[in-house]
Amino acid sequence: MTERTIQLQDVVRRKAAHLGPRGEEWLAGLPALVDELARRWSVTVGPPLSGGTASFVARARTADGQDAVLKLAVPEYDFGGQVRTLVDADGHGYVRLLAHDVDQHAMLLEALGRPLGEVDVPPEDKIATLCATLRQAWQVPRPPGPAVDPALGLIELVGTLWERLGHPCSERVVTQALTYAERRAAAFDLDRSVVVHGDPHPGNTLRVLTPRPGAESGFVFVDPDGLIADPTYDLGVVLRDWGPQLLAGDAPVLARHYCALLAGHTGLDEKAIWEWGFLQRVSTGLYALSFGADEMARPYLETAELLASPDHV
Repeated sequence: MTERTIQLQDVVRRKAAHLGPRGEEWLAGLPALVDELARRWSVTVGPPLSGGTASFVARARTADGQDAVLKLAVPEYDFGGQVRTLVDADGHGYVRLLAHDVDQHAMLLEALGRPLGEVDVPPEDKIATLCATLRQAWQVPRPPGPAVDPALGLIELVGTLWERLGHPCSERVVTQALTYAERRAAAFDLDRSVVVHGDPHPGNTLRVLTPRPGAESGFVFVDPDGLIADPTYDLGVVLRDWGPQLLAGDAPVLARHYCALLAGHTGLDEKAIWEWGFLQRVSTGLYALSFGADEMARPYLETAELLASPDHV
């Protein structure tokens, strides 16, 4: 039998390589794992899909002729948390989960259409769709027990990576990001917290192929982090993006406009959204640099420089 050829995006290979021997083992074992899961789940695996930044994703067809998607994630993240979120969501705001193997970081998902990022509508319309989809996703039941405030992890990540990467952005930007992180940590309230997606950008927001309950916006999310946080955390991620628009115009004015839209669509605190957005912009840029994705990182850090307050030095 000829070994299956696996096509991966460069960013996925870089993330796997960043893990060292564990990542190398994952890369080497992908062809055999795809074949094993195809047999176990009785699916025919087709061509790979583009768009994933931390997984191998391919079209699949089930034994009864239904379209599906096979996803094998780089073994870096809390895959069990992602599976739990999709199981608990049961299709409300999220892709439907058809089968999964937590140990192998594998899942079989319902087939979806184009991502919101490829839809030719203004950012304002995309923001409205993201907010409507998030309102569905935030209804996922919160698991019992304590929760770790994600702001604390971002404080460590920003400080550590800024030093390790040789200060790739200004001290003013990092100081402001850490100030905002400390404010968000101080404001953490478990009673107000929900299961947030964690990375609800337009590329993680895909159109459903047919209307269904739980997808009233016409879109659902994939790849949840399943963190417990204030819902403004997710809105900060939405605000973090729009680099091309910000770099082409008056960045502070446009970013404040987007922030006001996010607050208006959800009724949530505009200041908290702004602080999470700046923090997410800086942390994402530094994280992308840490595994060699310089092109991905650049717009985040360049826009952070434009949005930083002049009094943060």
